[in-house]
Amino acid sequence: MPLRSATPADYATIRAIYGQYMETPITFEYTLPSEEAFSRRLEAIQSFYPCLVAEEGGCMTGYAYAHCPWERQAYQWNAELSVYVDKEACHKGVGSQLYAAMLKLLALQGVRVALGCVTVPNAASEALHHRFGFREVARFEQAGFKNNAWHDVVWFSLPLVRSETAPEELVPVDRLRKSHPELGFWS
Repeated sequence: MPLRSATPADYATIRAIYGQYMETPITFEYTLPSEEAFSRRLEAIQSFYPCLVAEEGGCMTGYAYAHCPWERQAYQWNAELSVYVDKEACHKGVGSQLYAAMLKLLALQGVRVALGCVTVPNAASEALHHRFGFREVARFEQAGFKNNAWHDVVWFSLPLVRSETAPEELVPVDRLRKSHPELGFWS
């Protein structure tokens, strides 16, 4: 299944896949952002982090992106991953392929810790994180209210680099694209 970097031409399809989850507690947003707001969100993400799409037979089957979950500078070596798979393509390995590629790219960027934030129960997402060696590091009970119910949230963590030394500066995705063209993700 080919993976590639998302382009602005993909944003409407990415938004449509995300929209499939709007009625679920998988996302805590109540309403689907407008096309303009969603495009701005993806542009902001891609100004520094990767956003990959998976395709099969010319159709997008899922996407994944990363971002820094907290605003203080000392947190910059952490990245939260998100993956959404078209409901027609679930349980076909799309999420795993996207996660594997994202983890590789984040390591090349210099990210030290990959994080996942999962509304539980969510067997598929929990299994995905465990498969890649993430471990549960925090559970926030009744963290969000959606669909007329309270939902717990679990944070998963995967160290990509273990070191006590000072970290190098993170590599923006554009610079990564230039230094690693062999990866083949670049649109």
